[in-house]
Amino acid sequence: MDKKIIIMAVVAGILLATVFAAYLFWSGKDESPKSEILEESANTAEKITDNAVKGVLPSIETNALENKPNINPADNANPIKNIKTNPF
Repeated sequence: MDKKIIIMAVVAGILLATVFAAYLFWSGKDESPKSEILEESANTAEKITDNAVKGVLPSIETNALENKPNINPADNANPIKNIKTNPF
Protein backbone atom coordinates (compact mmCIF):
# COMPACT_ATOMS: atom_id res chain seq x y z
CA MET A 1 0.00 0.00 0.00
CA ASP A 2 2.86 2.36 0.71
CA LYS A 3 4.23 1.82 -2.80
CA LYS A 4 0.93 2.84 -4.41
CA ILE A 5 0.74 6.04 -2.36
CA ILE A 6 4.32 6.99 -3.28
CA ILE A 7 3.65 6.35 -6.98
CA MET A 8 0.44 8.40 -6.85
CA ALA A 9 2.26 11.27 -5.11
CA VAL A 10 5.04 11.25 -7.72
CA VAL A 11 2.53 11.20 -10.59
CA ALA A 12 0.56 14.05 -8.99
CA GLY A 13 3.78 16.05 -8.51
CA ILE A 14 4.80 15.52 -12.13
CA LEU A 15 1.33 16.52 -13.30
CA LEU A 16 1.35 19.69 -11.19
CA ALA A 17 4.85 20.59 -12.40
CA THR A 18 3.76 20.08 -16.02
CA VAL A 19 0.67 22.26 -15.57
CA PHE A 20 2.74 24.98 -13.87
CA ALA A 21 5.39 24.89 -16.62
CA ALA A 22 2.71 25.08 -19.32
CA TYR A 23 1.12 28.05 -17.57
CA LEU A 24 4.43 29.89 -17.42
CA PHE A 25 5.17 29.04 -21.05
CA TRP A 26 1.84 30.30 -22.41
CA SER A 27 1.57 33.32 -20.13
CA GLY A 28 4.88 34.57 -21.54
CA LYS A 29 3.60 34.18 -25.10
CA ASP A 30 0.96 36.90 -24.63
CA GLU A 31 3.67 39.53 -24.80
CA SER A 32 4.93 38.33 -28.17
CA PRO A 33 6.50 40.81 -30.59
CA LYS A 34 4.13 39.64 -33.33
CA SER A 35 1.27 41.70 -31.95
CA GLU A 36 3.52 44.75 -31.78
CA ILE A 37 4.58 44.21 -35.38
CA LEU A 38 0.95 43.96 -36.47
CA GLU A 39 0.07 47.17 -34.64
CA GLU A 40 3.03 48.98 -36.20
CA SER A 41 2.10 47.80 -39.68
CA ALA A 42 -1.51 48.92 -39.16
CA ASN A 43 -0.32 52.34 -38.01
CA THR A 44 2.05 52.53 -40.98
CA ALA A 45 -0.76 51.65 -43.39
CA GLU A 46 -2.96 54.37 -41.89
CA LYS A 47 -0.15 56.93 -42.20
CA ILE A 48 0.48 55.97 -45.83
CA THR A 49 -3.22 56.24 -46.61
CA ASP A 50 -3.47 59.63 -44.92
CA ASN A 51 -0.46 60.93 -46.84
CA ALA A 52 -1.72 59.56 -50.15
CA VAL A 53 -5.17 61.09 -49.79
CA LYS A 54 -4.11 64.62 -48.86
CA GLY A 55 -5.27 67.04 -51.54
CA VAL A 56 -6.17 64.32 -54.02
CA LEU A 57 -9.86 63.87 -53.38
CA PRO A 58 -12.28 65.93 -55.48
CA SER A 59 -14.79 68.12 -53.75
CA ILE A 60 -18.10 66.58 -52.82
CA GLU A 61 -20.07 68.94 -55.05
CA THR A 62 -18.49 67.68 -58.27
CA ASN A 63 -20.38 65.07 -60.25
CA ALA A 64 -18.18 62.76 -62.29
CA LEU A 65 -21.11 61.61 -64.45
CA GLU A 66 -22.36 65.09 -65.29
CA ASN A 67 -20.62 65.28 -68.68
CA LYS A 68 -20.77 61.59 -69.45
CA PRO A 69 -20.99 60.73 -73.16
CA ASN A 70 -24.05 58.90 -74.47
CA ILE A 71 -22.68 55.54 -75.57
CA ASN A 72 -25.97 53.64 -75.68
CA PRO A 73 -26.78 52.99 -79.36
CA ALA A 74 -30.39 52.12 -78.54
CA ASP A 75 -31.15 55.72 -77.54
CA ASN A 76 -30.46 56.95 -81.07
CA ALA A 77 -31.95 54.02 -82.97
CA ASN A 78 -35.06 53.20 -80.96
CA PRO A 79 -37.92 52.89 -83.51
CA ILE A 80 -40.63 52.81 -80.84
CA LYS A 81 -39.67 56.15 -79.34
CA ASN A 82 -41.81 58.43 -81.59
CA ILE A 83 -44.92 56.24 -82.01
CA LYS A 84 -48.34 57.71 -81.22
CA THR A 85 -49.91 56.37 -78.08
CA ASN A 86 -53.40 54.94 -78.04
CA PRO A 87 -55.81 57.58 -76.68
CA PHE A 88 -58.25 54.94 -75.45
